Amino acid sequence: MNKKNLAIITGGTSGIGASITKLLKQNNFIAIANYMYNTAEAENFSKKNDIEIFKWDVSNFEECQKNVQIIEKKYNTTTSILINNAGITNDRMMHKMTIEEWESTIRVNLFSCFNMSRAVIQQMRNNEFGRIINISSVNALSGCVGQTNYSASKAGVIGFTKSLALESINKGITVNAIAPGYTDTAMTKKMPVEIIGKIKNLIPAKRLCNPKEIADTMLFLINAPAITGATINVNGGLYMQ
Repeated sequence: MNKKNLAIITGGTSGIGASITKLLKQNNFIAIANYMYNTAEAENFSKKNDIEIFKWDVSNFEECQKNVQIIEKKYNTTTSILINNAGITNDRMMHKMTIEEWESTIRVNLFSCFNMSRAVIQQMRNNEFGRIINISSVNALSGCVGQTNYSASKAGVIGFTKSLALESINKGITVNAIAPGYTDTAMTKKMPVEIIGKIKNLIPAKRLCNPKEIADTMLFLINAPAITGATINVNGGLYMQ
């Protein structure tokens, strides 16, 4: 594989996405990080790691099409690696959940996978090479109280992954999902210590995952042409499929 392949990572400036972006850059990929919120944080990430960032809403089909074209034109190449990592939570018991909380979660977490994959898949087919890796969640598999919207969106990502994998493998394109468990990110650091303690007690490994462990799994999948349609659990034994 030409290690100067262009890689686009959605939600690529923080948390798991940031670890993925940095690892791809370290492995000599042209790593481009998408973001939507917290411009100051994204700009700091870009400056610190010498990684170019682009701001757009991955839940918007037209914005995905436009920005992929801008990036590919700038670098005079097509996208070889797509990491669909962007995601949000709007946790609430379903009997109290608003339609806006439902729809926004589905759009960012699931529609984005279609929007971004649709923007790159034809050129991947033309090139007869591509890697699409979608970030799902342990809660897509196990369910979670207060996350009917999030769990549904991330379960949809797994179905999307399997179907696109079947459509694409004859063109040299693999499509896989990673289902992280509870991971040591800024989001979990905001949780009360006692809640984190209870979560750790439920995990056989007795610890949270490290974002780099998710990134390492992603890099493995990029270099594994015989693996497609798979969902790789990275959760310390919390859920075993």
